Amino acid sequence: MDVLRSFSGYFLGVHNLCKKHAVQGNEAFPILLRTVSSGFIFIAAFYLLSLLYPNYAISNGYNFQSISWKDHGFIFIKSIIMAGSWLLAYQALKHLPITIVTPIRSAGPFFTFIGAIVIYKEAPNAFQWFGFFLIIFSVILYSRIGKKEGIIFKRNKWIFAIIGATFLGASSGLYDKFLIQNLSLNPQTLQFWFCLYTIVILIIILCITWFPYPEKRSAFKFRWSIIAVGVLLQTADYFYFKALQDPDALIMLLSAIKRSQIIIAVVAGGIIFKEQNKRKKLIPLFGIMLGVFLILYS
Repeated sequence: MDVLRSFSGYFLGVHNLCKKHAVQGNEAFPILLRTVSSGFIFIAAFYLLSLLYPNYAISNGYNFQSISWKDHGFIFIKSIIMAGSWLLAYQALKHLPITIVTPIRSAGPFFTFIGAIVIYKEAPNAFQWFGFFLIIFSVILYSRIGKKEGIIFKRNKWIFAIIGATFLGASSGLYDKFLIQNLSLNPQTLQFWFCLYTIVILIIILCITWFPYPEKRSAFKFRWSIIAVGVLLQTADYFYFKALQDPDALIMLLSAIKRSQIIIAVVAGGIIFKEQNKRKKLIPLFGIMLGVFLILYS
């Protein structure tokens, strides 16, 4: 399972860099539709192979399940949650430095921690409480650094957008355990239908906000990173869901998968996109990583 976590974290880190490249100078909503669609096509290729060669698919572990309408409803709920999270995250990433967005996004275990206490009645120990407050303190440090770049956290709507995206993402993470373990969905089945329903939701939104406006459509710039984002995300999610199939897996522990992406996004992203105050951001970055470590591993 450690290998699966490592693979997922690596793919998510590269995925974040590609996502920042894709949204520059582009509308966030059509970018999101295209990235989810490219990920869906990637998964659909395996779905088609499973239909044509079912025995080969079963022997190689990528068979797709037949599920009930009730299960479809549960997956659709996940699509609504993640569509909201991605819409907020893409908009925030377009308007904020990746070295600000990714660390805040990586504070997701903060919300998972709260969910574990409220929903699952878990009792955190002293180290976990320390990690909890260390994350809050580190985000405050980021707000002070952000002021030097003209980003006032309490007045910037995109900061609230990325916090909202992080909350919804953590909620989806808690929900994933129910889908994988309680409903016994395998990763590829969940990914296939989740992507399809998310595409439907995004098309409905774009029919109102983007498709009717020719000037918006003509301003759109296609980039190779759009396809890369979708494929990398689905690859990372596959390894994450495979790890979550372990009946002893804890969602608080597995959320560490997505936290390892922070190093790639902040260090490499700061260099590639030439963002300011890279060294100063390493201090609160370390604080968030330490807080996450204490919450997840103590």
